[in-house]
Amino acid sequence: MASAPEDEVLHRTENGVSWITLNRPEAMNAVTPAQRERVIALLAGASADPAVRAVVLTATGKGFCAGADLRGGTGTGTAPGPGPGSGSGSGNSPGSGPAGDRVAGDVARMIRLGAQRLITAVLDCEKPVVAAVNGTAAGIGAHLALACDLVVAAEGARFIEVFVRRGLVPDGGGAYLLPRLLGPQKAKELMFFGDAVPAAEAERLGLVNRVVPAEELQAAAREWAERLAQGPTRALALTKQLVNASLDGDRAAALAAEATAQEINMTTADANEGVASFVERRTPKYLGR
Repeated sequence: MASAPEDEVLHRTENGVSWITLNRPEAMNAVTPAQRERVIALLAGASADPAVRAVVLTATGKGFCAGADLRGGTGTGTAPGPGPGSGSGSGNSPGSGPAGDRVAGDVARMIRLGAQRLITAVLDCEKPVVAAVNGTAAGIGAHLALACDLVVAAEGARFIEVFVRRGLVPDGGGAYLLPRLLGPQKAKELMFFGDAVPAAEAERLGLVNRVVPAEELQAAAREWAERLAQGPTRALALTKQLVNASLDGDRAAALAAEATAQEINMTTADANEGVASFVERRTPKYLGR
């Protein structure tokens, strides 16, 4: 797998925040396999780096991510988006190339190792991840945003379950994420019709936490991310894990996981600082440890 040129996925760390920016605006940031691997690696690096305490995932130009780029290299196991990234692929993605080029298992393996790994990397990142959605988020691009812990969107952003437009089943975790965010009936409506959901409507539905004017998007994301970066990092990681798992198990499992998480958390310096600051009636100073 060729690595993505560094200018196609920009990265910097400021004030404890890892900023990951898709940077192919001419393709509406349709994601290539190399970009996907770079983002996965950066998220893994954020989990392992004590100096990183929050992540922002965003993009340049008018599109957040218009799905998979099926024109440049092997596919990602995702639906093409509605814009420049939606051309014919190399024959290695669902819906592209003659069916005779594939054998049973190829598509499932490609999706498992491609799109699903990308979404899982966001869900499993041990730091809170804020999506700053600057424009269209379609197909895997929508799922990439919705897998994040918090979503801030520009007023002109929109979310599209584009798969049905291509005669495809939603992949990249879509049928897992949307029912948990919206409930099954609304999730099916979006997936059955593939209509664009404007940012304001996405906020009303609960897909988006906050909508801001485009010129305020970066500042809004920075405000939340830097606030998170000042928080008790391990407690936030355990809270994220509990919430993400809460809809997958029964009550007994959820309560047992909660108790275990608190047991683990109470061994951290930040938990001791939180209790001490309360007793001493002062503002806590968390170190992320």
